[in-house]
Amino acid sequence: MLVIVGDTLLDRDVDGAVNRVSPDAPVPVLAERSTSDRPGGAGLAALLAARRGEYVALVTGLAGDAAGARLSTMLTDAGVRLYPLRMAGTTPEKIRLRSRGQVLLRLDRGDAEVDGEPTAAALMAIAEADAILVSDYGRGVARHPALRAALAEATAPVVWDPHPRGPAPVRGVRLATPNEAEVRHLTGDSAGGNRVAAAARGGQELRGRWRTGAVAVTMGGDGALLCHGPTPLVVPTPGRVEGDTCGAGDRFAAAAALALAGGALVSEAVQAAVREATTYVASGGVRAASAPDGLVVAPAGVGREAAGGLIARVRARGGRVVATGGCFDLLHAGHIATLEAARRLGDCLVVCLNSDSSVIGLKGPDRPVVRQDDRARLLSALSAVDAVVVFDEATPDAVLSWLRPDVWVKGGDYGSDGGLLPEADLVQRWGGECVIVPYLDGRSTTRMIAAARHLEGV
Repeated sequence: MLVIVGDTLLDRDVDGAVNRVSPDAPVPVLAERSTSDRPGGAGLAALLAARRGEYVALVTGLAGDAAGARLSTMLTDAGVRLYPLRMAGTTPEKIRLRSRGQVLLRLDRGDAEVDGEPTAAALMAIAEADAILVSDYGRGVARHPALRAALAEATAPVVWDPHPRGPAPVRGVRLATPNEAEVRHLTGDSAGGNRVAAAARGGQELRGRWRTGAVAVTMGGDGALLCHGPTPLVVPTPGRVEGDTCGAGDRFAAAAALALAGGALVSEAVQAAVREATTYVASGGVRAASAPDGLVVAPAGVGREAAGGLIARVRARGGRVVATGGCFDLLHAGHIATLEAARRLGDCLVVCLNSDSSVIGLKGPDRPVVRQDDRARLLSALSAVDAVVVFDEATPDAVLSWLRPDVWVKGGDYGSDGGLLPEADLVQRWGGECVIVPYLDGRSTTRMIAAARHLEGV
């Protein structure tokens, strides 16, 4: 059982269109189209873990107003077991006004403060937990004396996600997970220079000050830096992703706590947490996670959800979508040249990758040499590639009909006889174009395999 202790807020997204400027002041007018609510803070961390199929208990404050009732309903419906503390005042709310995926303004309201004691059942849940996450959002739950005493005595691994307005972690915490901005605020270290060095310096200072086992400084799209000994460990993300990062820190901390509960080393737990947080952003972030059907789990930058979100953002700003395809078995310099040339033709590049079964049908039972998950991960790690979609068919026609790229790119000697690319008719249906880019001579997966087998026989 994962027990989460911390502050829960109500997050509300108001989406609309901006088509004019107010006559009263030089500000945009948002015409509301939809509104969606979800738990925030510790509530979001609990929701994400529950969507993953974990048994989750949440010790948190809930006010006795309509927003508090709404939070209770959403969390209970998601399968979270609630241990509420009484709060005086109104539920904290964060309201984001959005248009075309961009936040125009955030409105904060609510003044609730903890005004009650945890029940014996809540304290028992902490004592019997397999893992504990303290998700502090500076609203007072992490300061509660009875809860702090219970956390200090807990035998389960504790991960503490701190807040600049919150208290220091209790002693004995296995892992603290501040982000870079929080580290700067907590240490007062605003010195410039090398980013990694600054994160390491701040993480080591907090580790000593808090007497925690380790501190993982989260660094957004660049992963995390783990301070657990004299030399810090840099844990990069498995691939480049773009998207809404709201909730990524909560997903990171919960994943680390669950990994520690499973017996992982701290370094292994942080690596797992980086992978899960990256997947979370790539799969649509908080909106996908709070949808009724939950999260779609996929490697970073891989899958239809990641590609669909990317394409929507590019097209919303008038950009040009480029796609290419192939097996990409034993990635080599010829592939890289094709991908880099293709990326320069637009604002994003989506690679349509033949699945293992598709490659077998095309190349025979001895191929592929590299399985599709590894091929997809290698491709998504390249700077020229923005997303990867795997398809099972012999041709990419089905996935192309879904992507509808502005440009379809092939590398090599296609068209050397003056003929059309096989996909030309399809791509032209939506007004797209097909192009060929140069291919480096002498680079071939088949030749590489043949050469390797020759060397084995020598």
